[in-house]
Amino acid sequence: MLVDPLRSYDLIGDVHGCGHSLEALLERLGYRRQGGVWRHPWRMALFVGDIVDRGPRIREALHLVHDMVEAGQALCIMGNHEYNLLGWSTEAPPDSGLQYVREHTARNEHLIHETLTQLANHPGDWRAFLDWFYELPLFIDTGRFRVVHACWDSSLIEPLRQQYPEGLIDESFLKASALPDTFAHQVFERLLRGINMRLPHGMTLTGRDGLVRETFRTKFWADEPQTYGDIVFQPDALPEPVAQMPISRAHRAELPFYDADQPPLFVGHYWRRGQPALIRPNLACLDYSAVMFGKLVAYRLDQETRLDPDKFAWVEVERPEAPHEYSD
Repeated sequence: MLVDPLRSYDLIGDVHGCGHSLEALLERLGYRRQGGVWRHPWRMALFVGDIVDRGPRIREALHLVHDMVEAGQALCIMGNHEYNLLGWSTEAPPDSGLQYVREHTARNEHLIHETLTQLANHPGDWRAFLDWFYELPLFIDTGRFRVVHACWDSSLIEPLRQQYPEGLIDESFLKASALPDTFAHQVFERLLRGINMRLPHGMTLTGRDGLVRETFRTKFWADEPQTYGDIVFQPDALPEPVAQMPISRAHRAELPFYDADQPPLFVGHYWRRGQPALIRPNLACLDYSAVMFGKLVAYRLDQETRLDPDKFAWVEVERPEAPHEYSD
């Protein structure tokens, strides 16, 4: 993948099938549709993954992003939802005891239901997009800035580079991820899902999306955190007794640390709300819950080495973004 570190990029958060809002955001950023592709005279879009699932215009969003990438007008990395679709559609290794890399449970089907439904009558698109997902790297590192869907963990990225220098994995690596004790599984879980710690005492949380979870999402940049409240990073708050508990030694050992002196890093994944803001001068999350009628957000990166809080741009996702059948 050819990435020009000196070029200006518009980094765009999780789309999740909000195709109409994506067009509105691109127009606001100065892109125009020419020859069937959204283009900018000198900038390039860079998507942080999760183009699919949940929203009403998944096929439209996929075609839009794919066509921009193919025309050299955009880059896109893999999100956990693209990985979910690949895993759902790929048979597990024969000795795994599983049928598919991602098991066909009711919960897993629920997460990708909209994509399966909207592409059901377009088998050619379904196969083509699955093939295309293998062309989406798990990370981008230009030296000047970095992009990963959920968590930058150098202890996994550096050995991954030895096998896949550009972060482009293949089917054998995907299949290996079916087993939880493999390097491939660790890579997908950490880079695409972040750090998910188990709640103590068998507790569960019901999220805004209605799913019941036994884990919670955590920061990977917290400097000397003391309690679980210091590391939680998700819309759903921890119960106060849990938030005040000291972090266990085992959980503390799980936490990587992205230092404030490292290059600017862009992530999605975390369902933020409110006014887009930097986490730190070298860290920005671009997922502002677009598909939950939040904001579809971009950061307009030029040559800065410390991020500027005034360089976010966004559109409000209107309720509802009506279902729409994409036409070629």
